[in-house]
Amino acid sequence: MSANSADGARHPQPEGPTDAAARIEVVLVKSGRTKIRYPARLLHDDGTRITVQAPWAGGVVRDFGFVRFEPGDVFTEHYWRDRWYSVKEVRAADGTLKGWYCDVTRPAVLSGGELVVEDLDLDLWVSGDGTAVLRLDEDEFAASGLAESDPAAASAARRALDELERLAHGAGPGGRASLAGVVSP
Repeated sequence: MSANSADGARHPQPEGPTDAAARIEVVLVKSGRTKIRYPARLLHDDGTRITVQAPWAGGVVRDFGFVRFEPGDVFTEHYWRDRWYSVKEVRAADGTLKGWYCDVTRPAVLSGGELVVEDLDLDLWVSGDGTAVLRLDEDEFAASGLAESDPAAASAARRALDELERLAHGAGPGGRASLAGVVSP
């Protein structure tokens, strides 16, 4: 499972500047195939971290049990060229923070207007109120065969998930979980 995925569907452009330089396509690759691509607005690129913003690409409500993604939700997505994860801040249409959805990925590559990210199955959810930190899809990761086909990448992926969980715990006000500090400029 990955946040902002709808199995290859294309969706309307997010609100924002019409400058073509500020628009990119996020391409999520899984097991060597494009899982989804969607338009996003480039907010920041400092050479290491790339930040984009996009509406929920699913088009319909998707209820995961611990969070509902729905039309109108806005994802501010942070990708790194030197880290094995991405962090997506998820807000409802009214601006309410739903939480942070984190994908364990290979480092991001931005080239020719495309931000390509390879999803390695492991995910972490941190609720907006800081009460829940959930490790997700460890079964999918185990079944992926990455540990056998690329042991170094599998080890980096496990370390990335552990790092995200460590960063989330106790990072927020009152000892509540948060990833706000990870994604602040």
